[in-house]
Amino acid sequence: MGLQCGIVGLPNVGKSTLFNALSKNQAEAANFPFCTIEPNVGVVTVPDGRLKVLETLVSPEKVIPAVIEFVDIAGLVKGASKGEGLGNKFLANIRETDAIIHVVRCFDDENIVHVEGKVDPVGDKEVIDYELQLKDLDSIDKRIQRQEKVAKSGDAKAKKEMEILLRYKKTLESGQNARSVEYTKEEYPIIKSWQLLTIKPVIYVANVDENSLHEDNEYVSKLRESIQGENAQIIKLCAALESQIAELDDEEQSMFLEEYGLTESGLSKLIRASYALLDLITYFTAGKQEVRAWTIKNGWKAPAAAGVIHTDFERGFIKAEVIKLDDYQQYKTEAACREAGKISIEGKEYIVKDGDIMHFRFNV
Repeated sequence: MGLQCGIVGLPNVGKSTLFNALSKNQAEAANFPFCTIEPNVGVVTVPDGRLKVLETLVSPEKVIPAVIEFVDIAGLVKGASKGEGLGNKFLANIRETDAIIHVVRCFDDENIVHVEGKVDPVGDKEVIDYELQLKDLDSIDKRIQRQEKVAKSGDAKAKKEMEILLRYKKTLESGQNARSVEYTKEEYPIIKSWQLLTIKPVIYVANVDENSLHEDNEYVSKLRESIQGENAQIIKLCAALESQIAELDDEEQSMFLEEYGLTESGLSKLIRASYALLDLITYFTAGKQEVRAWTIKNGWKAPAAAGVIHTDFERGFIKAEVIKLDDYQQYKTEAACREAGKISIEGKEYIVKDGDIMHFRFNV
């Protein structure tokens, strides 16, 4: 679907280390390795144990997992909203992404200089928040200037937009991000057209040292406190350790993780959390030629889901045959599922569920 998560952060917080670890990550995808689209854009596979289940049952020629793009965005400095440093490029790159992975330094290391002179995760977060909020305020103010006269003339649509604009202006001026503002389903198309930076969903990555992987250190605790009410989550990982893990094969990774008392890598958690953050789900197609994971938005109906395979599937949609993974595991084959009455025939109004195994009937 071409969805992107932008990795942002101040210089020397571990942002590029994290991206480089992602670039080596081969999880679930020996036949679909990370690839570089541009020097700072990579496609990473989404870890999903259901693919291995289907691979065992179907024995396909190949397995193709779902993927998500990560963008390593240039480090930000104070004044970015006014073009300082690489500010203009930084902000333009963020605007093009669908979600933000905000890396925050939560470790001490005298050998790694902090751009502000001391480790302060809340302060670091606020620097980036402030710059993005200023840019959003500038966008909001320009829209208000354009809509004010129209609204005063009695135009109902302009009056409604002015009402929403003023709500966001007040929030941004109070130092809060646009994502903290609640909106209705009817307001969403208006707000989306503004392309605000601080409305994008965000995951904060607390980059810690090895000793803080299990118990939060004081930096992580302060960061957690600072994001309360922001509708965001924290993934805690050690980017330096993830770089080492990404260099290992599957068996070595398992031993390495066990040594540190971990059940999975931080990268796997981050990739899956990023996928969920974008409100994405996966359905599968399964045959001897290939088992494949397909990415769609949560809530999509069957014809739209078919369209990600080919637009002809959506245009000529007739019906969808759907098998649940639990049933496939129990009955072992598609033929056995059919004989047991475990294949449902669904029409255009069927809302695809995460994990559905689907076969589409369509007219050419």
